Amino acid sequence: MKHNNNSSLGAKLNPDQKWNQIKWAKVERFVLRLERSIAKAVEHHDFATVAKLRRIFRTSNNVRLLSVRKVTQDNRGKRTAGVDGKVITSEKDRWQLASNVSIDGKSNPLLRVWIPKSNSKELRPLGIPTIEDRVKQTMLKLEIEPIYEVQAEPNVYGFRPARSVHDAIEACFIAIGCKKEGAWVLEGDFSKFFDNINKEHMLKMIKSLGITDKETLQQVQAWIKSGVIDKDVFTKTDKGTPQGGVISPLLANIALHGMENMLHDWVDTWKGTKRSNHQSFSVIRYADDFVVIHKDQEVIEEAKQRIEEWLDNGVGVKLNQTKTKITHTTKGFDFLGFNVRQYRVNNGSKLKFLTKPSKDKVIAHMESIRQVTKTMRAVSTETLIDKLNPIITGWSNYYSSAASKKTLNWCDNQMFLKLWKWATRRHNDDHKSKRWIKNRYFKRIGTRNWVFATVDDKGKPIKWLKSHADTKIVRHVKVKGTKHVYDGDTIYWAKRNVRNPLLPTRVKKLLSKQKGICPYCSSPFKNDDIMEIDHIIPKSEGGKDIYQNLQLLHGHCHDSKTLDDNRRFEKELLTKSDWDFVK
Repeated sequence: MKHNNNSSLGAKLNPDQKWNQIKWAKVERFVLRLERSIAKAVEHHDFATVAKLRRIFRTSNNVRLLSVRKVTQDNRGKRTAGVDGKVITSEKDRWQLASNVSIDGKSNPLLRVWIPKSNSKELRPLGIPTIEDRVKQTMLKLEIEPIYEVQAEPNVYGFRPARSVHDAIEACFIAIGCKKEGAWVLEGDFSKFFDNINKEHMLKMIKSLGITDKETLQQVQAWIKSGVIDKDVFTKTDKGTPQGGVISPLLANIALHGMENMLHDWVDTWKGTKRSNHQSFSVIRYADDFVVIHKDQEVIEEAKQRIEEWLDNGVGVKLNQTKTKITHTTKGFDFLGFNVRQYRVNNGSKLKFLTKPSKDKVIAHMESIRQVTKTMRAVSTETLIDKLNPIITGWSNYYSSAASKKTLNWCDNQMFLKLWKWATRRHNDDHKSKRWIKNRYFKRIGTRNWVFATVDDKGKPIKWLKSHADTKIVRHVKVKGTKHVYDGDTIYWAKRNVRNPLLPTRVKKLLSKQKGICPYCSSPFKNDDIMEIDHIIPKSEGGKDIYQNLQLLHGHCHDSKTLDDNRRFEKELLTKSDWDFVK
């Protein structure tokens, strides 16, 4: 395939051109076409062509422009500065950055920040690169991700485009659901996964994928050895891929590339029973969490030893012994926020496989609702509803593919108790009756009674609290293990995007209505795009919050449209003011 390196942009970048006037659709098509060409060459083991395409990639203005836009406009951490304190907000700065940035083997130190871990008092370290380093990382990620995706092991789901937690859980369903007598499971967790990966092992695994050019290896090594600044104190680093970098998740996956294949090669020849062991053996990994499943406990125990030996062979990562354990599917185990278990039915004669929200996640969710009602005692009913609805919808959608109906009903009961407490607390001093409180805050909407809502003077509902149990339970369809987003099958990936359980209902409906196309730039939505809901007629101009007035835009397109709307509104106000003055 022939690639025009400076398609629609000229031989040199033109800072005099308006940033928003760049033909971004052509830029994105060029980069995607180049990524697909690299992936196709890797599939044919034509690494000479891969090297040629990567040289085009490395010198492309389109790649630099797209990388700068992703970091300074699309990314929601765009206003977070690194150690240099710089953020990029103006068109002039974006043009300058795009003109000067390159893969040069250099790196600035990381800014260390600490964030709390979920359900823990411990703090997790994040390394924040400078904007320039983030652009470099994005450029290299765009370049080498197609190479990894083609060669990636089929049951690795974390930090990969168009793969999710739900694919990993569905893989568990496939691996366990067919085992009539149950199975044994190794629940594994890597200790300080990102921080301890050995530098030499990382470079070795990058080379094993056919990425052997000096520039890439030097750049990755520079990021590993960049050091961190924590409270003005510099600390050297010589291992790991710090959390917070754009390319860190991809490098972490590359570092663990080969573990699944190693285990399958071993189990193929385990005690000479090749076929039966291989068919009932599964390895499923999501980031630093993994499970190994087999019908025989002996196989699982030896698999743990094999993994430890593989990690000891220079990887630098260890198993977290407190979180790594062996259990049986009839006892159940927690994986990625789900409880995975086989239940005995028909007086114990059969096993039924179910996934449910894990107990810890349910408790954490109800605690988040309790904190909202506790801290927002004085706000209006409408404000409380606006705060709670996204929490309820997001959590319920996440578990919409599991056997969650009973759990969702229980959450609604608990939520009612918290809302009743919130309502009665507001009227302790004026001694209102329970009937008065019920009529004031809880309404009847359709067939539902006791709905926390507000109504107008005629009793018509204005706003109401969503119910957990209203969420439809739809089984998730696992991604095909051999497919990747660079294979050119746009119809397959577009359909999966619309069915993504992590997307809010409104986003799914708008995606379907718009046939996966952003109306502002006429480009299709990709799996890693930031998507935002926009009011076609802004609320400031009387636009209503109804589907006819909503559209789904890319994050950067939404920013541009908002800027255009503000400028137009200011111009109209100015014109009106001038006319009033003349009159």
